[in-house]
Amino acid sequence: MSRKTVFLMGLAVFGAGSVAQDYETPRTEWGAPDFQGVWKHATVMPFERPEALGEQRTYSEQEVLDLERMVQRRFDADNEPLDPNRAAPEVAESLPPIGNYDLFWRDDAQFLPTIDGEFRTSAIIEPANGRMPEVLPGATERLISARGGGRTDRNNDGPEGRSLGERCLVGFGNLSGPVMSPVIYNSHLQFVQSPGHVAIVAEMVHDARIIRIADARNPAAEAHRKWMGDAIGRWEGDTLVVETRWFNGWHSLRGLPVDEITITETFRRESDYKLIYGFRVNDPSVFAGEFYGEYPLSRIDEPIYEYACHEGNHGMFGILRGARRLEVVSELETGGGGER
Repeated sequence: MSRKTVFLMGLAVFGAGSVAQDYETPRTEWGAPDFQGVWKHATVMPFERPEALGEQRTYSEQEVLDLERMVQRRFDADNEPLDPNRAAPEVAESLPPIGNYDLFWRDDAQFLPTIDGEFRTSAIIEPANGRMPEVLPGATERLISARGGGRTDRNNDGPEGRSLGERCLVGFGNLSGPVMSPVIYNSHLQFVQSPGHVAIVAEMVHDARIIRIADARNPAAEAHRKWMGDAIGRWEGDTLVVETRWFNGWHSLRGLPVDEITITETFRRESDYKLIYGFRVNDPSVFAGEFYGEYPLSRIDEPIYEYACHEGNHGMFGILRGARRLEVVSELETGGGGER
């Protein structure tokens, strides 16, 4: 079977507009739309549109075929075995594109699922250029202040100087939010529902978002900011609408502060095999305007796995121990602080 045949079969199942229009959303035993199950959050579609594409919102079928072939060839090339007799790399030489994992560990997307029959060029579709609005002056400085004046880049002064993902506090790459975005592996989300709550469990670092179905938000939530924010949901027909605010100040959205952000998310089933996740970001203290986007989540018949991060996080001890050793060496070389 040719690659194009597989592509067209997928288009018939997942991309045709008539499928979405005729689809009847399944219900739980208490009558709410049923999103329960495990959904794979993976696509070659970037968060922001490449600037060269301007306001091109969608790809043609041929453009998608070319894009997917290019991605697959790149991964095949990166996954080729290295020559065991190769010379040692230069000190300044970077890791190969595949990084320090091979494809056994990684689960990068190699395909572009549709959304309402469209092959999107980016997750963001508003504004029309598919990119985040202008960032206002002082936003990065606010993030530094929220973190007690510490540096926003990685440093080895203490565990707080490392990223939240390295510290196993939340998954790296915002799989669980703010704005749930795909990552290079363990990019699965399990939805579990009850009459008053929807839980979204991310396989990466086993983050768990608890969405309360309610008419009002608890005012005390602002004083007890959660890593993934305070999420309040409501049903609008077959769509779950979730407004999330009051994220922990150490969290960030692509390196920008989230202490005043409001993210309005939507979840709707397009078919038995696809869930559309929408997000609208509003933070007048950071961005010159709002932006909106959507991601396609694909249903899989597999469980999520325990992500035992902290239990095996020996790298953190090694990093900090090494940094202390370097400080001792530097102290000895300078004779206790003076130049030698």
